[in-house]
Amino acid sequence: MVAFEVPEVDYTQYSNRQLVAVPLAVLAVALGVLAVTFVMTGSPVALGNDFTGGSELTVQSSGPISQQQATDIFGDSVVSVQQVSGQDQYIITFDDSAEISTLTTQAEQAEGLTVLQSGTTSPVFGADNQRLAVMGVGVAFLGMSLLAFALFRTFVPSIAIVISAFSDIVIPVAIMNLVGIKLSLGTVAALLMLIGYSVDSDILLNNHVLRRSGGFYESTYRAMRTGVTMTLTSISAMTVMAIAATLFGIELMASIGLVLVLGLTADLMNTYMLNVTLLRWYKYEGVNR
Repeated sequence: MVAFEVPEVDYTQYSNRQLVAVPLAVLAVALGVLAVTFVMTGSPVALGNDFTGGSELTVQSSGPISQQQATDIFGDSVVSVQQVSGQDQYIITFDDSAEISTLTTQAEQAEGLTVLQSGTTSPVFGADNQRLAVMGVGVAFLGMSLLAFALFRTFVPSIAIVISAFSDIVIPVAIMNLVGIKLSLGTVAALLMLIGYSVDSDILLNNHVLRRSGGFYESTYRAMRTGVTMTLTSISAMTVMAIAATLFGIELMASIGLVLVLGLTADLMNTYMLNVTLLRWYKYEGVNR
């Protein structure tokens, strides 16, 4: 088991405004990215074929295939070209403007290409997937919020958990837009996992501060020793998964790993800066007003 040395942060050196400024600024930038994406595309995040519909061909090629070469063969419907690592096979993804039968015929007529597999997702089915994904994330987030309020039954500690979890989801989604990762059923699963990870670390912190013996900073450091170790361990595992998946050409697993790394990194910031600040305000100022 990997052991991580968790430094003790001297929170007394920073005011509440100083601590909360960074996570709120990052959240504001992330929301801005989502807003710009929504204005430009009609959706806050770029949607993959799982949600928009489209086709996919897996082909064997006698030579490398670039995006431009695929466009020359199949036309402007080409969305992406991905090589299966270590093999002469490529996965070519198309939008919903082309028929899979036409694409298969074009591939068979092209020199040096052999079609190994084909598949398609209809726009109607993609729209159904989109509704189910939004509903799933919404229900999970609502359930998490109700659990937080049921456990602590006070507004500030509970809302701190909700805000942290919200930020843990928004930040990686914004970065997905910036680096070109499209939302798929796999990345939705990663976002659902992030809700669980976020709740775990935030409830651990709140429980130590509000229900365990000892002063505020002593309880915070106790929670950090466990929480930071768990999160860093998870980040290490997801980083290895993302790198291995990239090397072996498994795009879905690589995207899931990257989203989880981004979200878990954001969780460290939100839990031990934003949540800690709200808890400190609640303990020393909020209850006396």
